[in-house]
Amino acid sequence: MAHLLLAPSEEHMRAKDALKTADRSKNAFLAILAHELRNPLAPIRSAVQILNREGSLAPESQWALSAIERQLRQMARLIDDLVDVARITTNRLDLRTERVDLAAVLRAAVETSGTLVTAGGQELTVALPDEPICLDADPIRLAQAVSNLLNNAAKYTEPGGRIWLIAERHGGEAVITVRDTGVGMSPALLSSIFEMFTQGEQSRARTLGGLGIGLTMVKRLVEMHGGTVSADSGGQDMGSTFVVRLPIVESAAQQPHAEGSPKMGTSSLRVLIVDDNRDAADSLAMLLRITGNDIRTAYDGPEALQVASEFRPDAVLLDIGLPKMDGHEVAQQIRREPWGQRICLIAVTGWSDETDRAKSRAAGFDHHLVKPLDTAHLAQLLDAVERPARG
Repeated sequence: MAHLLLAPSEEHMRAKDALKTADRSKNAFLAILAHELRNPLAPIRSAVQILNREGSLAPESQWALSAIERQLRQMARLIDDLVDVARITTNRLDLRTERVDLAAVLRAAVETSGTLVTAGGQELTVALPDEPICLDADPIRLAQAVSNLLNNAAKYTEPGGRIWLIAERHGGEAVITVRDTGVGMSPALLSSIFEMFTQGEQSRARTLGGLGIGLTMVKRLVEMHGGTVSADSGGQDMGSTFVVRLPIVESAAQQPHAEGSPKMGTSSLRVLIVDDNRDAADSLAMLLRITGNDIRTAYDGPEALQVASEFRPDAVLLDIGLPKMDGHEVAQQIRREPWGQRICLIAVTGWSDETDRAKSRAAGFDHHLVKPLDTAHLAQLLDAVERPARG
């Protein structure tokens, strides 16, 4: 009898362990898939940046280049979504909160989603409050949540339709409303709209892709900020309304430092680029060489150490997954050399998790950038390397 009573429990534990193992395998697969998909995007983005510097492209060529750039951004966003699936399911989404003005966050969200709305042919109306509304929030993650709502509205609204983004203060809450005149939602869909991989009707040739996790991300991010999100619709072809409520703080927002949007300007650094993907290394080398830098390339770990020893670079852009010797070991060996103490080491990799960033810090890297590179961010980092030399 005791055996009969214990058997279901043991079977339950085995099933539970099997589910945990399968979940870990899924998350590991998604991380590897994201890494492998990011690698070929890196040389494409560098090539686009190189061509963007040409001032005499024919209109047709300029359109083609713009189309490549738009689709590249879309592909990078989908890869980020893949990684976020694992982060959501394992509660590893982290917030970096600061005092922010809600209007600045919403402007960033509109900038992110503007291309999709324009391509969809919708009219976007933005109504921001006259007075600042201050929040303790992660500005990047909160902008991501609002951008996901705008993207969702654009995806399910026909060309010529309308989308509204409205921010108001109601008592101690900030209320953000995203409303559209799109296809609407049935009661059945409304009940599950924030669940993972849920997608609405994609008829009318409005299939713009996506993984079905955007609204799940919205709910998770809003709740992490201490808020709530709700969805409503009058039904088919009656549009949809999403309302986000967030707690307000009363003190003034910290004013951000005035910074432009740096492009890959001219500089004169000695830069070593290391990547076993030759297209990635060579295209980035070409871009940085055009902007006035002295560049060397290497394609595996031992070659990187040899070139670094002879070249004595100011900065090294170093891939992690190298043959013969990985990027972490290369970084550690550079740091052991007297000439390697002050070199700026920048990891350039498809691995984006916080554990990957921690490994880079432990190996001696100063920065960890994820492929495809944000060239504006890279410009900032290289400018900071150069600044002491200007003295």
